[in-house]
Amino acid sequence: MKTYIVLPDVQIHNANAMSSTYTIGFPAMTAWLGAVHALQRNLSVWDPIFSDITFSKTAVVCHSCNLQVQKGYRNAIIGTANPLKKKGGAYERPPFIAEARVHVTVTLVIETSRVLPEYKERCEHAITMLLPTMKIASGDILKAGKAEIVYIDEEKDYGYKPLIAKMMPGYVLIERRDILEQEAAGSEDGLDTLLKFLRIHCHADSSSESDRTDWTYERAIPGWIIPISVGFKAISPLMQVSHQRDMTKPHRFAENIVTLGEFKMPYQFDDIDDMMWHYEYDEEQGLYICRNQKLQ
Repeated sequence: MKTYIVLPDVQIHNANAMSSTYTIGFPAMTAWLGAVHALQRNLSVWDPIFSDITFSKTAVVCHSCNLQVQKGYRNAIIGTANPLKKKGGAYERPPFIAEARVHVTVTLVIETSRVLPEYKERCEHAITMLLPTMKIASGDILKAGKAEIVYIDEEKDYGYKPLIAKMMPGYVLIERRDILEQEAAGSEDGLDTLLKFLRIHCHADSSSESDRTDWTYERAIPGWIIPISVGFKAISPLMQVSHQRDMTKPHRFAENIVTLGEFKMPYQFDDIDDMMWHYEYDEEQGLYICRNQKLQ
């Protein structure tokens, strides 16, 4: 028997779309797992009876994604104007840094433990009340459905089908690190390999019988493949630096890790574990990452 918490139709306004230093689009996986971890901590404070609750894995199901850009030959970020600032006897607009924002609606499915059936309604009520007070990926939660706790018996014939039905219609984001690992056997640069699978080839076919031009589009592999940020790699040892946020903890400089991801419909999964993301730490390589695929 496994226990899952379903947070349906969470509408997030102005989420951070800059998932890494060079990718803009769907928020980074670190933002989703970070929000779930924050929810776990808030829940333990809200009701001490849930002080030992754990949220171990998370699946993200996207229902809509509206990137705030002006579309054209080249996309441009839609910026927001800061309030006027008085300088001398006149008012002028202060400078600002363009921020990539996205409006998204998602369903979060969280694998949990230590939620007894007699506390089911109590836990659902606490999460439903807590969620609107939080931020996800720096965005404001405008609306969210009632949290629901689902108990799944894996030995039954229908298995995870009741849980998968709650995710429809939507697209589950999974990791496709395996694609890059297969190509990385050669000497090709990692970024070039990533761009190879994101590139779209356009072909124009002009027919002599009419003036119409037919376009065909091809990609290296089928599927809805996107770049996703899945964590950080350390580029410095653990140390203390001036003006760090928490002086009681060691500090470490790090850079983003970007890999390939894929959006797939929930009905294409036979096992719910294939959708779930979890934290992973590799001390030897200095990796702080979110994993979806099992290690080979």
